[in-house]
Amino acid sequence: MSSVVSPERAETSGLDLSRPKGRRGVVDQTFRGMVWAAAVIAIIPLLWILFTVLSKGLPVMFTAQPDYTKVCVVEGKAPDRTYSSYQRVAAADCEAGTNGASNRWVVGGAYPAVGEFIASTVDTVSRDPKARNAETVVGIPGSDKAGKILQPSLQWWTHDAGATPDNKPGGGVVHALVGTLWVGFIASIIAVPLGVLGAYYLVEYARGTKMSKVVSFMVDILTGVPSIVAALFVYAVLITMLGLERSTFASALALVLLMLPTVLRSTEEMLKLVPDSLREASYALGVPKWKTITSVVTPTAFSGIATGIVLGIARVMGETAPLLILLNYARNTNWNPFGNTMGTLPTMIANAAALPENYPGTDRGWGAAATLILLVMGLNLLARWIGNRGKLKEK
Repeated sequence: MSSVVSPERAETSGLDLSRPKGRRGVVDQTFRGMVWAAAVIAIIPLLWILFTVLSKGLPVMFTAQPDYTKVCVVEGKAPDRTYSSYQRVAAADCEAGTNGASNRWVVGGAYPAVGEFIASTVDTVSRDPKARNAETVVGIPGSDKAGKILQPSLQWWTHDAGATPDNKPGGGVVHALVGTLWVGFIASIIAVPLGVLGAYYLVEYARGTKMSKVVSFMVDILTGVPSIVAALFVYAVLITMLGLERSTFASALALVLLMLPTVLRSTEEMLKLVPDSLREASYALGVPKWKTITSVVTPTAFSGIATGIVLGIARVMGETAPLLILLNYARNTNWNPFGNTMGTLPTMIANAAALPENYPGTDRGWGAAATLILLVMGLNLLARWIGNRGKLKEK
């Protein structure tokens, strides 16, 4: 017999289904306000972080700032007298303020010799320093400040930091992107098989045993271990006890400790959701246990298992502490996974955070942060797509 009371029956029986009043109404409104306050407190900082990082990082990813060099010049005429130009003179004239000399900014990093004429195409730039003019040679006439003229460029995705100093614009993210993918790949090929096979053992072979309870308890503890503790454990074992060097592989092992419980727990929960009736029907048909697992259980839980794996990879992509402790930051692209230097997105951000605010290297830090956010966001979207694809198949 149904216990649900229809609105019509409630009216005839005298039941009041409106919002609570009096003391109960105050309690109801209080909890409602607390829920909304918690939502606002959680969402507003997240949106603020996303807006700040993307607004400062996206321009770096799709534009480039010319490299300016300050030179001491005087106005003059080019040898062919067909256009205005600036003639470079000794820097001492600008320091003394003699002969009408003044400092100008030459784009491209060129450093003309004394006496050489510098072509001037600065009419639009002098009025609008933000104008995009690829042919600009002199930065901002009459000023000793470098104009920040951003030009469309994919330099961010095609270059590494290389020899670009932190106080100069330019450089890209290729070295850090390669390093992040390398570390994530090494951690995945170790953690994914261990996590998935461990979950199969706990659910299909050791369900309800003392062993499964002990392993589940240890996995729960490992889930709450801070990343720096995992890094210190690997450092103590590999470097202090075994005498090995800091390396990309060592940092990947620390990430394995962080990724393993996520993969194992998510896979275990997905396997538990498979109805036991499917297993029993397979056994009744004489199918052995191993084939039931591979042909019945795995296809049913595959989308959930794949989603958990992708989320586990996204979980470790942004970890910084293991990389700072177990790996040296490199500005060049390094394809050796066992070397002791490699650039990654988290360490690139940490390196930029230590620079003065007026250094162009800080812009590269914002760009690395935006790149990392887009990478993790892409992995989460991939996980959602896999999950939704599995739901459509079930229908």
